[in-house]
Amino acid sequence: MKRVRMPERADWKADADACGFNVHTMDGRRYWDERYAYAFRMSEIETMVEDPTAELLSLCYSAVAEISNSPALMSKMAIPEDFQSAVARSWRNRDKDLYGRFDLAYDGSGPAKLFEFNADTPTSLFEAAVFQWYWLEDMKTRGNIPAGADQFNSVHERLIAAFRLLAGGPTTLHFAGLLDVAEDRMTLEYLADCAVQAGCATKLLEMNDLGIDEDEWLTDLGDQRINTLFKLYPLEDMVREPFGKHLVTTRTRMVEPLWKLTLSNKGLMPVLWDMFPGHPNLLPAFFHDDPRVSSLGDRHVIKPLLSREGANITMVDPAMATGTLSVEGPYGEEGHIVQALHMLPRFDDVWTLIGSWVVAGQPAGIGIREDDTSITGETARFVPHYIDDA
Repeated sequence: MKRVRMPERADWKADADACGFNVHTMDGRRYWDERYAYAFRMSEIETMVEDPTAELLSLCYSAVAEISNSPALMSKMAIPEDFQSAVARSWRNRDKDLYGRFDLAYDGSGPAKLFEFNADTPTSLFEAAVFQWYWLEDMKTRGNIPAGADQFNSVHERLIAAFRLLAGGPTTLHFAGLLDVAEDRMTLEYLADCAVQAGCATKLLEMNDLGIDEDEWLTDLGDQRINTLFKLYPLEDMVREPFGKHLVTTRTRMVEPLWKLTLSNKGLMPVLWDMFPGHPNLLPAFFHDDPRVSSLGDRHVIKPLLSREGANITMVDPAMATGTLSVEGPYGEEGHIVQALHMLPRFDDVWTLIGSWVVAGQPAGIGIREDDTSITGETARFVPHYIDDA
């Protein structure tokens, strides 16, 4: 793994706009950054990223079984009591899920370490699945990358296959989210397009436009019953809102399913460590009130159970000038975990995080984000990658 300076295409913005990648620049700052790329060997991708991703997903499924069978654990993870039986039932029924993204620290030398699992509403999907592939093909055509170069990226094909499986035949799939949020709308429109390629009809709607009929089917604005709903909206928020009570009784199939509440929660990390202590891809982690927290010493990270985009994370390390590094945000009342400090790798002057995608239970590809600080947040930049064994 190495960070390589690349020639930036003069027309990349026009290319991005033409294919619907409309968040390549956010608030005047660069999000897509092709001035650099990360180069890998195929063996490195297979043994250090893809295989560990499959292994971690298997561990996570074991953790779902453990958590969903334990009201005490679900309470510790701030899963509301009124939803705990439904979470367990959803797992017993093997309700199908769609996708997720593991955030991994990997520097090309040691085993990848899992920071967290974005299991419910991960974004940065379109750029990982589509635009970095366009970049790869264009750069090969221009002679800037060897013609035989490849990319760890089967996200698009796996999403189409997953929607065929979810639909089970010609049907209408509904996609709901916050359509006035540019990144969310782009992600929803991309997923809906994958469903169309899978042979489905699709409808896009705002979360606030969801209704419920007398038989507990979710409905759209035309009062049409929704057979399957993909919602790009956090389950942990839905279960705390008045409409969320219908998730327990609705006959509509939800994607992601309720059992994803056990994975889209940083409480997963101490559960995994308890179940698989010493696993090479895991970091020691404990719930904040666990006496074993002291074993982590004075170098650790405090994370809220439900935070996103690095919000409310505090890094503690006496080696830092201030001793701590914190990010503000709205989370934390739900509780915290404490995780052993493992610094992201630093290439040149940036901190690098690998997002390893899983689709329908299989590793599917990676997207890489760089940030100027060691806590990856909203200012991170997406950087493409390629595989070159030449």
